[in-house]
Amino acid sequence: MAGYTSLEILAIQQAYESMLDDIHPFVNAPEHLAMIDKAYRFCLEHYDGRYLVSGKAYMLHLIEMGRIAVLEVGLGYVSVVASFLHGIDYKENVSIKELEREFGKTVAIVLEDFSEISKLDTEKVAYNSDTFQVMFLSLIDDMRSVLLKIVHRVYDVRNQNDVDADRLSKYFHEIKYIYIPILHRLGLYKLKAELEEKLMLFENPAIFHEIEDKIKASQEARRQTAEKFIARISEGIDAELERTKKNGKYKFAYSVKWRLKSIPSIYAKMKAQNVSFEEVYDLMAARVIIRCALKDEKECCWSVYSAITNIYDPMPERLRDWITKPKASGYESLHTTVKYDDKLWFEVQIRTTRMDDIAETGQAAHYLYKGEKQTSEEWLLNVREVLENPGLVSFENSYRKIYKSDKIFIFTPEGDLKQLPIGSTVLDFAYEIHTRVGETCNGARVNGRMVPIRHPLANGDKVEIITSKKQQPNADWLNAVVTEKAKNKIRRYLLEQELKESELGKGMLQRRLKNWKLPFSETVVDMLVKEFKLENALQLYHQISTEKIDIADVKRFLTAKFGESAERLEKPVPEMISASKKEQSNESEESLSIGEDINNVTYKLAKCCNPIPGDRVFGFVTSDGTISIHRTNCPNAKGMQQRYGYRIINVKWNGIDEQGSQATIRIHGRDVMGLLGKITKVISDDLEVNMKNIVFNSDKEGYFDGKIVLQISDVEALEQLMSRIKAIEGIMEVVRID
Repeated sequence: MAGYTSLEILAIQQAYESMLDDIHPFVNAPEHLAMIDKAYRFCLEHYDGRYLVSGKAYMLHLIEMGRIAVLEVGLGYVSVVASFLHGIDYKENVSIKELEREFGKTVAIVLEDFSEISKLDTEKVAYNSDTFQVMFLSLIDDMRSVLLKIVHRVYDVRNQNDVDADRLSKYFHEIKYIYIPILHRLGLYKLKAELEEKLMLFENPAIFHEIEDKIKASQEARRQTAEKFIARISEGIDAELERTKKNGKYKFAYSVKWRLKSIPSIYAKMKAQNVSFEEVYDLMAARVIIRCALKDEKECCWSVYSAITNIYDPMPERLRDWITKPKASGYESLHTTVKYDDKLWFEVQIRTTRMDDIAETGQAAHYLYKGEKQTSEEWLLNVREVLENPGLVSFENSYRKIYKSDKIFIFTPEGDLKQLPIGSTVLDFAYEIHTRVGETCNGARVNGRMVPIRHPLANGDKVEIITSKKQQPNADWLNAVVTEKAKNKIRRYLLEQELKESELGKGMLQRRLKNWKLPFSETVVDMLVKEFKLENALQLYHQISTEKIDIADVKRFLTAKFGESAERLEKPVPEMISASKKEQSNESEESLSIGEDINNVTYKLAKCCNPIPGDRVFGFVTSDGTISIHRTNCPNAKGMQQRYGYRIINVKWNGIDEQGSQATIRIHGRDVMGLLGKITKVISDDLEVNMKNIVFNSDKEGYFDGKIVLQISDVEALEQLMSRIKAIEGIMEVVRID
């Protein structure tokens, strides 16, 4: 690209020298000025010929940012250098390492942090702006990066022709939900008021100009009213000075000024009070600024308050004492609202010159009053604490070094934010969304890239969880998460599974003992627990079910203990089963009919899957000759078919039990008022189905999981019921679980 013309270089040089003159009272150390000059010349070389969309030389934008950083925010030379270099790493392909070598580690940290927060997707920040502010802090090491971003936005709204329309809209969105709240918390009220005004002009220009015109039309009348108001309170304060005069000396001096409240403030009052411009009762404010000794500040402020409220009636509920208890930003002032006439109220702010300077220029002024050089920027050490702890009384006694937050902030695909501890993984995030999402998590797309469940997440990641119905938690998952929430959910799932497995194992042991002509007693179980070095019976049953204990080993042990009675083999499959089966059907594939009385054949419905009439089922001949009926999708079906295929028989339904069978359904949805009543009405009243048990649990995110045990006649009735429940507003999922 062509370089700057000689006239443009002259204009840039003049702007640069003017900036140096302006900031000289605050930045004047030779080594600091030398670093600023080095950065200026570095950028002049790299940005030679670069222009803004308005056609203005890009260097003029950088120079003006440096001026704002020092004069209006209270930053020092590091921030001026960073203002020059803030985009050069990704605009001109200059590495952070190179910038660190040239300008030092501190500047490099500020630039790197600035780049990090610039990458954030702020499109949905309106829904969680408070969280977004905290996330800003967690992303950075040096608060100057956030303040430098504010400086950039101040420049943008002052020079809107330099920014393209799409970017400007995005910038105002950030200003509204991120930077105005931060400026308020830091006490940078002048910049806050300016951004609020520019924002309203952008969002509601017609209303802004309407209020502006009304202010101009009534300007003279308001000026006269304000002067009369000020004259009367000045008389009252003068009388107080005379009364407290000692040795011919007044205790303090003062001045009074007035202002009309800002247009955004007036508009906010109109909306809050639901009134027109003419009906807003406290449009005007007066400020009494006192000059007195530091030790007398509170006494003098309250003396002025007393003098004013002796003249005008105050509104007690509008008294704001930020002298006794300053704001977190360090703001100190005494506010009252007094009645001027039947329709007009004045807000009066009472403060000292010290308090006024701090209110106008923020925390930089606070440290100037402590006799410290602004270039030290020591006040920056407390900015993070103020933003993270809005309840702090002031910056005083809150010193600590800046540190990285112990939290990270992760985006959902919809742009919502979740806060997690550092070190959290994809699986932690899945459980943070919802328990069922966690239990079925099979991986994720992080910033568009596929990763496994153990992948550690970083601040600002956008994560889309991938789920699979075949996925389920296992004990190893406990090593893949760091949050207590995820660990507890996994442990609970594993415990539930262990209890199910233990029930199966207990049944297996009972049948074997019966077959071996041994009692199923506490004595026998205790002997087995001790033999296999377990802690309790639950572990014994679980290890039998999962085949960690071989049933042959159990038999050998009991044979040694009880002799011949334990040596009996399992009963053979009775011949009558085969015969009965053949008698029931003439189909090509023989099957046993169930649901009606069958002579000499004992069957039962398996509790592990609770089949109901209409389900696809099969029979399993147990060791005692009983036929256990299982659904074909029973969780134990595969194992039985692989290990005991010779015991599997075909069965079919042939008649329905009038009492019905048991089935359990799980319901998931949004936790809205009255939903449980609608569900139970459908089940009990509309479909006349009996509920044996119902359990509902809600979570903090506004969702619920419910389990209902039903006495149902057949599959068709169950499917009809589930369909009716799913049609209820707020229900997201209805599934049969056994």
